[in-house]
Amino acid sequence: MKIGILQTGHAPDGLIEKHGDYDTFFMALLAGNDVEFVTYAVVDGCFPENATVADAWLITGSRFGVYEPHSWIAPLEDLVREIYAKRLPMVGICFGHQIIAQALGGRVEKYGDGWSVGPVQYHRHDLGKMQTLLAWHQDQVVDLPPEAEVIGSSSFCANAMLRYDDRALTYQPHPEFAPAFFDDLMAKRGGVLPVELRRIVAAPAGVSLARTEIASEIAEFLIRRDRTC
Repeated sequence: MKIGILQTGHAPDGLIEKHGDYDTFFMALLAGNDVEFVTYAVVDGCFPENATVADAWLITGSRFGVYEPHSWIAPLEDLVREIYAKRLPMVGICFGHQIIAQALGGRVEKYGDGWSVGPVQYHRHDLGKMQTLLAWHQDQVVDLPPEAEVIGSSSFCANAMLRYDDRALTYQPHPEFAPAFFDDLMAKRGGVLPVELRRIVAAPAGVSLARTEIASEIAEFLIRRDRTC
C-alpha cells in the first residue's frame, strides 16, 4: 500500500538536520505498518499527477495560513476535493486539518483569542475519554463543512478533531511532534508567541501524550480496506 504525503511546510532551518523534515515525522509515526510512502512537497509546487497515484493521503502541518494567497493553495484544495470524491482515505494534521475543511466548504480564520501551544487536553466525544497532544496554532476551523463530525474538542478549540465518514480524519494538534522536537521548536520559533504565553507554556517532558493511540488510529483509518463504494 502506498501513502502519499502532501507536505505543506518544512521544519525550521537548523532542526531538519537533527529531527528530520515534516514528512519524515509521519513516516516515523506510522512505521511498522508495512506501507510505502511517497512525498509531494506541494509547498514547493510539487504535486502528484492525480489522486490515484497513492492509495491513501496525509497532509502535513505548515507555518502558512490556508487563507493566504499562495499559488499552491488553490491546486491543493482541488486535489483535496478529488481525493474526497474518489473516496480515498485522507488524514490532515494542523494545516492539513484546516485545508481539508476549507476545501470542503468550511471556514478557517486566525482565532481572536490567540494561540494554543504546548500539551493540551482534548475531549474525545467519540471515545468518551481525554487525550493529551501537543498543539501549536492560532488559526482554527470556525465553520464546519456539511459532512464534518466533531469528534474532539479542547476548551480553546471547539473543532479540534473532525471525521468525514470514512473519507477523512483530521486533527488540529500534532501527534507527530515528539517532545524533543517541540522543545527545539520553542527555542527556534517561540519568539512569535506573546511573552506571557511563552512564560506559561509547560515543557512536554513528563507529560503523557496520546501519540501512540493516535498513530494507531491514523494507521487503521488509512490502511483499512472495508470501505463501501
